[in-house]
Amino acid sequence: MTDLDRLFRTYHTPLVRYLTRRLGDRDWAEEVAQETFLRAVRHAPLTNERAWLFAVATNLVRDEARKAARQRRHLQVLTAEARDAEQTVEPSSVERAQEAALARRAVDSIAERDRLALLMREEGLDYQEIAEALGLSLGSVGTTLSRARRRLAEVYDALVRAQAGREGHAAS
Repeated sequence: MTDLDRLFRTYHTPLVRYLTRRLGDRDWAEEVAQETFLRAVRHAPLTNERAWLFAVATNLVRDEARKAARQRRHLQVLTAEARDAEQTVEPSSVERAQEAALARRAVDSIAERDRLALLMREEGLDYQEIAEALGLSLGSVGTTLSRARRRLAEVYDALVRAQAGREGHAAS
């Protein structure tokens, strides 16, 4: 097994999962992951493979010129799917779709560094790896994650309250 095979087998799934959460588009996540692995081959040897891969993938996403256009397209698709779901699916599925959409909006609305730290931690990166990937000091990772969790909860709660207010107003 080559070093690339080992690298791919070890990190492909968590990297694509991270990128899918980050981008909201699995196909796009696969493209970015492929480019990340290509760069790893060109850059070898890597000292901290996982942190390096996640940092490069994060930078690729940042540098994508089409980022804003793809996000708008993704939101349009979600809106159309939610509309279709409301018309054709039982209420519990509609509620789950609405909750997922609210959660996605909440994640998207927090500061980028906070969002990236949360997503990386969710993928199992330790504090040292997150610090290296995001260019933070090791001591600030815990603070960043704590702030991100608090802000995410606040935003999500506000979105839920706003949604409930709209539904209550529409029912009257």
